[in-house]
Amino acid sequence: MTKIEIAVQNVAGARIAFNAGADRIELCQALHATGGLTPSNATIRACVDVGIGVHVLIRPRPGGFCYTHDEVALMAEEARDAISCGAAGIVIGAALPDRTLDTVALEKLVTAANGASVTVHRVFDTLTDREAALKTCSELGITRVLTSAGEHRAVDKPELLKELASASSGVEIMAGGGITPANVELLRDTGVHAIHASCSSIGPDTGPSGPGGGEQHTYITDRETVTALVKSVRTWKTRS
Repeated sequence: MTKIEIAVQNVAGARIAFNAGADRIELCQALHATGGLTPSNATIRACVDVGIGVHVLIRPRPGGFCYTHDEVALMAEEARDAISCGAAGIVIGAALPDRTLDTVALEKLVTAANGASVTVHRVFDTLTDREAALKTCSELGITRVLTSAGEHRAVDKPELLKELASASSGVEIMAGGGITPANVELLRDTGVHAIHASCSSIGPDTGPSGPGGGEQHTYITDRETVTALVKSVRTWKTRS
């Protein structure tokens, strides 16, 4: 069965994903403002208590994915904290300036996960040789990669995702990037192991953030969108 992962930012989103029948969540904060950062330990624990599998994004700052020694050490500590809070896995990524995976950093983070599930996020889409990167991920013991096959949206070139799924070297391929209930059917025959989507919308107005308060909108996990996505994917045939 193709798994469904919903990217959420809080316990309300975790509850929506759980009640809609999603398989797991990716938990982060500042998703729309930054692409996602590591959430607080309190948020992790609250989402774990919902009863859904929680996979925690480990990303200490916005921007690119080339990290310093100090940043990698911080990420390893955040990974250990996430697992100690009950997370089922972590979501990581690190690259070198030549657009290959930073295997030294990734190995440290996999070790910090202590046997828990490890996902490589869309840093994978920035790499020059994704098939070679899949082999590297397999060698490092990484569970899955989140990818749009290098495209803006996962649905832009489904044939590329199909190629990755065929050459996955035992690593799960999770399609993500611009997936909605309206277009997810385009991925039905790709053979990907999972679908990833945020299913978000702008939330109720909570008042202006004021000078220096950052983004003026709050994004929430949209219950109807998650439900529709799950309903659509559950009609797909079981993967062989």
